[in-house]
Amino acid sequence: MATFIFFDEFGKNVSGAINLSTDTFKAALTNTLPVQDTADELADITQIAAGFGYVAGGATLTTVTYAETGAGTGIWKFSSDDVTFTASGGDIPAHQFLVLYSDTSIGDKLVGYVDRGSSATISDGNSRTWDVGANGWFTLTIP
Repeated sequence: MATFIFFDEFGKNVSGAINLSTDTFKAALTNTLPVQDTADELADITQIAAGFGYVAGGATLTTVTYAETGAGTGIWKFSSDDVTFTASGGDIPAHQFLVLYSDTSIGDKLVGYVDRGSSATISDGNSRTWDVGANGWFTLTIP
């Protein structure tokens, strides 16, 4: 998976508004570079148009886990199943970024995003999977 980039406000929100262990998390698509230093809520992101297999707000992450990688390591991994978007009845519009956010928090607080490197459309009948990989979305080291 490409590098996960945290939103600056995540550091503040994870200590209160976002609970990595219990919240429901979603992945939204955008073709506009997120503003890392000021974006705080989903409303700060310009999502692609809903339709043809993309639902406004994106896809709900499944099998979400936030756990220490080993007893006493201080390294915590946030992970989920891979996220797949499938175009149906038309193309899912061009997008370059996948944005993770807490759908449980007030205002849908942002966590971070992944840049796929270039903008692409998912043509009707095709799918694109965002592979989370063995290292999860991200790890946090907590001494």
